[in-house]
Amino acid sequence: MPPGARTYRLHTSRGEFAVVDVPPAEGTEPKGVVLSLPGFTGSKEDFTLVHAPLAARGYRSVAVDGRGQYESDGPVDDESAYARAQLARDVLAQAEALGPDVPLHLVGHSLGGQIARAAVLEDPSPFRSLTLISSGPARISVSQEQRVTLLRDALARMTMAQCWEAILALGPPEEVGGPARGVGGREHLRRRWLGTSRAQLLATGRQLCTEPDLVDELAAVPLPFHVLSGAHDDTWPVPDLDAMAVRLNAHRTVVVGAGHSPAAERPEPTAHALAAFWDGLQAHRGGTATGTATGSRSLA
Repeated sequence: MPPGARTYRLHTSRGEFAVVDVPPAEGTEPKGVVLSLPGFTGSKEDFTLVHAPLAARGYRSVAVDGRGQYESDGPVDDESAYARAQLARDVLAQAEALGPDVPLHLVGHSLGGQIARAAVLEDPSPFRSLTLISSGPARISVSQEQRVTLLRDALARMTMAQCWEAILALGPPEEVGGPARGVGGREHLRRRWLGTSRAQLLATGRQLCTEPDLVDELAAVPLPFHVLSGAHDDTWPVPDLDAMAVRLNAHRTVVVGAGHSPAAERPEPTAHALAAFWDGLQAHRGGTATGTATGSRSLA
C-alpha cells in the first residue's frame, strides 16, 4: 500500500463498510476524492495498484467492499438485502460519509459499474463524475451468463468452501465463473470468496443476467461520463461499450493490453486515464459539479 494508506470501517447511515483509503501524495495539491466499487466476486483490493498513481496526481482514493462483499457485513441468506436499489442507497450513504464538501468522482468496475449507475440515477448530486470500467449497458454476454448460472446452481447445493474446491478442480477460478482475477494471489481469492455472503452472490449474479438497458436514462443525468475498458472483454463486448459511450456522450478510453480488469492488469495507464479525465473536467468546467463529457476516445 502507498504511504498513509488506511484500512478501516467507514461508518454510514446504512451501516459500516470496509474500505482502503489512500490520501493524496505528500506535496501534491488535493484535487478530490475517488470512490471505487468492485465487481462481482471482487473486493476493494482490486484497486490496490491504482491507488499510488492516483495519489501522485492529487486524488484521495477510497475503495470499498459493498454490502456482503469480503470484509463488509451483510446477510448470509436474505437476498432482498442485495436488491439493486438497496446497494445503490449504500453507495449514496458512503458518499455522504466521505463528506459533502469535496469533489467526489464515482468509479464502478463491472457489477460495481451497474451499482454506481443505479446510485447516480437515484441521486446524482453527491458526484462530480461517473466512470464505468468494463461495465456494459445491460445484461452480461451469453457466455458469461452461462458461467454465472453454473455458479449460482453450485451455491444452491454446496457450502462456500465446497464451491471453492469445485471451482479449483475445473481450472483457474476466474476462468470458470469463480472469483474474478484480482491482486494478491490465490490465497487472497480464497479468503475473499469465503468472506463473501452467499446471498450477495446469488442476488447480484441474477441481476447481472437480467439487467435492463438504462443508458438513455443515465444519459439524461447532468454528469460527465467516462467509459473505460481493456482492449478485449468477454463480459461485455468492446463494440457494445463503444456504442454505450456514444449514447452517453462519454469520454472513452481503451487500455491496450488489458482485458476485463484494467485496474489490476494495467494499473499505470488505467490510473493515468482516470486522472486525466478528472483533470480535464476541472480545467474545462472550473470545478463545477455538472457538465457533459467530451465524447472523445483515447487509448491508454
